Amino acid sequence: MSQIAPVMRGYRGRLAPSPTGFLHLGHARTFWTAYQRALAANGTLVLRDEDLDSQRSKPEYACAMVEDLRWLGIRWQEGPDIGGLYAPYQQSRRRDLYVEAWRHLVEAQLVYPCSCSRKDLARSAQAPHEEDDEPVYPGTCRPAEKITLPASPIGLNWRFRVPDGEEIVFHDGHFGRRSYMAGRDFGDFLIWRRDDLPSYQLAVVVDDAAMRITEVVRGADLLRSTARQILLYRALGLDPPAWYHCPLMRDETGRRLAKRHDALSLRRLREKGVWPEEVISMFES
Repeated sequence: MSQIAPVMRGYRGRLAPSPTGFLHLGHARTFWTAYQRALAANGTLVLRDEDLDSQRSKPEYACAMVEDLRWLGIRWQEGPDIGGLYAPYQQSRRRDLYVEAWRHLVEAQLVYPCSCSRKDLARSAQAPHEEDDEPVYPGTCRPAEKITLPASPIGLNWRFRVPDGEEIVFHDGHFGRRSYMAGRDFGDFLIWRRDDLPSYQLAVVVDDAAMRITEVVRGADLLRSTARQILLYRALGLDPPAWYHCPLMRDETGRRLAKRHDALSLRRLREKGVWPEEVISMFES
């Protein structure tokens, strides 16, 4: 991993796991990096439970992620206070904020209803990954003229209209300059599902802005999503944070670690008697 360095004054970082499985070594390395960068900046770290996917999110995974992060030695300084310990913020309790953002985008005519691609919709409540990133939308439902839109997102799928041909450039703290072309590298993307769930892209922007996050530390599989989110920040009149994307950990076959790698989950390693120091040493190997 690259050398950790102080980032900025007033630093606010976050840990944002999804309770859809046990945390694995890849998660642990990214969260450890976020923790170390917050410490180096003498900043604040926030824990957020990204539990929007109600079908896959499980209470036992939510409890396990808090226990495993504490076992690893990661400490956060903000969240609901429960018995002197900070619990995570829960996205499932923040719907009003997402609806307010949706309404702003509707009034700006930057979103439109869509009836396409069930496969895309199934993925939209969780963070996409490099192997299954949302395909470029062909614009089938994109309206040519302004349309009258409803007062609520319920019952419809909604896409954000990207500025085709615009280059989205940002600096990443690990990978340096990154560039993506709207309409080529990604198309109009989902921000709301007909089953009344905001997409990952919208929810993470709204939450990071509301929590005043100054740097987002996460996996390199979300680099392309950063370009999408920069457009949402701009559309909502918000300043984006700094970005730091961590290289992905892979198994012996070269595949990105995922929650299916149960043997490499923190929970299984703990059960085998592995010490936190041993796990941390794996990050440098």
